[in-house]
Amino acid sequence: MRAIICESPNKLMLGDRPEPAPGADDALVRIRRVGLCGTDFHIYAGRHPFLAYPRVMGHELAGEILVAPPGSGFAPGQSVAINPYLACGTCLACRHGKPNACAAIQVLGVHIDGGMCERLAVPVRNLIDATGLSLDEAAMLEFLAVGAHAVARAAPSPGARVLVVGAGPIGVATALFARRDGAEVTLVDQRAARLDYARTRLGFDTVLPAGADLLDRLAAATGGEFFDIVFDASGSIPAMNEALRYVGHGGALVFVGVSPGTLLFDDPELHKRETTVLASRNALSRDFDRVAAAFRAGTLKAEDLRTHELALETLPTALPALIAAADHVLKAVARV
Repeated sequence: MRAIICESPNKLMLGDRPEPAPGADDALVRIRRVGLCGTDFHIYAGRHPFLAYPRVMGHELAGEILVAPPGSGFAPGQSVAINPYLACGTCLACRHGKPNACAAIQVLGVHIDGGMCERLAVPVRNLIDATGLSLDEAAMLEFLAVGAHAVARAAPSPGARVLVVGAGPIGVATALFARRDGAEVTLVDQRAARLDYARTRLGFDTVLPAGADLLDRLAAATGGEFFDIVFDASGSIPAMNEALRYVGHGGALVFVGVSPGTLLFDDPELHKRETTVLASRNALSRDFDRVAAAFRAGTLKAEDLRTHELALETLPTALPALIAAADHVLKAVARV
């Protein structure tokens, strides 16, 4: 079958892969949509910390059941989304109800080959019923669930002052769900086009460009008190190291983006705030459910998030172009 293969950094090709062989507890899914994510861009550029090449990328996936095990509750032709986090079910995190942080996790498209292909065998437990969702909505569940999970980790109170650093897909997802929980959200990004999109298409009124004087501008905007919760979705170690400075006393700092490198904090600054520091990784089933419910209710719309559509086979040339135009890309969706 056809697949898009990242052979090595900056080398993407359309090639062949063996047909998947579903196990007894697997369904065979015809992939119909693949959302493109910053993770895919980082893999292509050789900047992902958890990956070996070659790799078939693709973890934001929607499709149709071709074959499902008897008694699974799924039937041929049924629309599904895929939870790409394959957890072991037995490690400490899994036993504590945190399969998103499984010690032996295998994420489709990262640790193992993913869905930039025509067909994929998937454990039935990782299928999400997408009835009532469009294929594009189903493919968007994962990236939005990552943001919803980050917000659930911090549990902002209504009226909480929230800063989201990074207005890419994950930052926007985080901002959307923080706002849904009643927080007052400020978005920061280096890219003016992304901030303009967040303001004009998504209704975020308080957006600020990053820059050398950002700390002073945030202080002025908050009367010197800064923020109850800061979410860093930049995926940039320098930005992540700066994020503590934006946290108000008694506040929380949540790292949503991940990047190779070491985080360094000034200990007195950390302690004087009694800062809560959280990492947020992947998402849980209830986060996917929350996003799906928002789509079904019409309070979240795929057309507000999708900026680009393309055919999967064009990715060897289209992906570098998307990266070059990243200022104007929020969510690109590939059709299969």
